[in-house]
Amino acid sequence: MKSFTKAIALFSLVVVFTAFGYSQPGLKLGYIDSNEILSMMPETDSLQQELKNYADFLDEQMSTMAMEYQTKFQQYQENVATMSDLIRQTKEKEITDLQQRIQAFQQSADQDLQTKQQELFNPLIEKVKKAIDEVGKENGYNYIFDVGTGVLVFFENGDNILPLVKKKLGIN
Repeated sequence: MKSFTKAIALFSLVVVFTAFGYSQPGLKLGYIDSNEILSMMPETDSLQQELKNYADFLDEQMSTMAMEYQTKFQQYQENVATMSDLIRQTKEKEITDLQQRIQAFQQSADQDLQTKQQELFNPLIEKVKKAIDEVGKENGYNYIFDVGTGVLVFFENGDNILPLVKKKLGIN
């Protein structure tokens, strides 16, 4: 149902902008794929490597916790038959608590990784946005659509401003 609603909204936008475009002779439309321009930025590789290093660090921490869990669980299984009820209950609580800590760490790590990605890439995204704004103003565009975010997937009469933004950012 959401896909159908999005399709209707997208179709409505195309119809409105097409009709608006025909009634406005000076209307200049452009499009860009922001994902493509971001992948061309020289800074992207180092930022992706930094993000990968951070993800690897979090994975290493997760692996350490998982190994600790595996060891405790294995020891519990090997010795459960000889444990008193008090020791067995204590060991089971330890294992359950460790399992909960692992799950909480996983959730926190996922959120932390997203935060790190935003922290690293937001300045680059802002730089691209600024270049797009400048290209739009300098070249008299009324609208520039970002096909990289799925806002408008196809517009027949638009101009791809990717080469202009690359030039503005000094990308060959």
